[in-house]
Amino acid sequence: MAKPMWLLVMFDLPVKTKEQTRRATQYRNLLKDRGFDRIQLSVYCKYYLNSNSTERDLGSLKMNVPVGGQVWVLKISDIQWASTIMFMGPKKKKPEAPPEQLMIF
Repeated sequence: MAKPMWLLVMFDLPVKTKEQTRRATQYRNLLKDRGFDRIQLSVYCKYYLNSNSTERDLGSLKMNVPVGGQVWVLKISDIQWASTIMFMGPKKKKPEAPPEQLMIF
């Protein structure tokens, strides 16, 4: 039985010329058109209900890598994705005001 999974796509594409920049933008648009969500500028992910359905997207991603580009694809199980840890830089925030009275629901 095929299990749900995520594909994490990371890439490094050349953008020194206008043509390279155009091709890199086309690759990002391909990912968006295929239903991938952007995590960072060159990192995208997509959820699949079953691992067999990844093959069509993998083929398209492979065939469209721009000349000089590098693409890494990591297959991640639901369990692995759920254990992801994310750190964000410190943000100054006003402390929460204490409640005026005790509320019981």
